[in-house]
Amino acid sequence: YKGLFMYDEIEFRNVKPVSIFDRKNKVKIEDFAAVYKEGDYFRKFYSSFPEILAGKEFRELVERIVQAKQKKKTIIFMIGAHVIKCGLSLILIDLMKKGVISCIAMNGAGAIHDLEIAYWGQTSEDVAENLKNGTFGMAKETAQKFNSILEKGYKISSGFGEIFGKVFNEDNPAHKDYSIISNAYVLKVPVTVHSAIGTEIVHQHPSANGEIIGKLTMKDFRIFARVLTGLNDGGVVLNIGSAVILPEVFLKALTLAKNLGYKIENFFTANFDMIQHYRPNENVVKRPTLNSGKGYSFTGHHEIMIPLLAAGIIENLK
Repeated sequence: YKGLFMYDEIEFRNVKPVSIFDRKNKVKIEDFAAVYKEGDYFRKFYSSFPEILAGKEFRELVERIVQAKQKKKTIIFMIGAHVIKCGLSLILIDLMKKGVISCIAMNGAGAIHDLEIAYWGQTSEDVAENLKNGTFGMAKETAQKFNSILEKGYKISSGFGEIFGKVFNEDNPAHKDYSIISNAYVLKVPVTVHSAIGTEIVHQHPSANGEIIGKLTMKDFRIFARVLTGLNDGGVVLNIGSAVILPEVFLKALTLAKNLGYKIENFFTANFDMIQHYRPNENVVKRPTLNSGKGYSFTGHHEIMIPLLAAGIIENLK
C-alpha cells in the first residue's frame, strides 16, 4: 500500500492472533499483593508481598540468605558509611549475634562514623555549612583517636578493623553497644576497612600517616579475599550503599582468590541503594554471577529497606 507521500506501510490484515489462554502470562491474580489488615503480624505482612518482580526477588534473596546460614556458607555485608549514618548499626549487630553475618566490609568513612558513635554517641556533621569556613572534617577528637588507633595497629602488624575492635573494647567507650566494629570483635566476626587516601576526613589532619593507613588497609584486603573463599556453592554477598570503593575491592579480591585456585561459584549477590549505579551492578550483581548463581538489585532508602530485609531474615530463620 502506498500512502499519500509514497512511504510504504506494513500490511497487517493477515496477522495471526493467539488466544490469551494459550499465551504465557507472567502475572496472575494469585501473585498479587494482599491487603494489609490492622493487627496483622510481620510474617503475614511479609507474605503479602506480590510474587512479581522485586517483591518476588526480595523474598527469594531472603531465602538464599537463610539457606546460606543453614549450610554454614559465608554471608558478607559490604556497607557504605551512609548505612551507619542512617542509624542501622543495631540491626546489623543483631544479625551478627544471630550468626547471619560472616563478615562486614566498610570504607574508611564507615569506620569514622562507627568510632564517633561508640565514643561520643553522635556523628554526621553538616558538610555544606562547615565547608563555608573550612571546618568540615576538622574535628580534633575524631582525628586524634582514629589515627592513634592506626598507629597502634601498625606497631603490631594488625589489620585495620581488628585493631579498632581491640581498642574499642579496651577503652570501653560509653556507647560501644552501638558500634558495629566493637560488637564484631567480641563475636569474632571479621570487619575489614578499605580506605582510600584523601576520601576520609581524618586524612586532613597532621596525624594522618599514609604509610600506616596503606599497610593496615592492605592487610584487610587480604583478609577480605580469604573470607570470599567461603562463598562457593550458596554464599551471599550484599552491597549496601557503596557506589565505588567496595564494588571495586570485591571484584579484585574475588579475582585474587580465584587466581590462587579457590573455587568460588554458584553464589548470590545483591545491591541495595537509593539509586542504581554502574559499578555495583556490574561488579557485584552481574559479572560475578554471570556463569552461575544470581544477582539482585533493590532500589530504596536504606532506613526502610534494611530493617525490612533483617525482619524477613529473622522471621524465616524460625
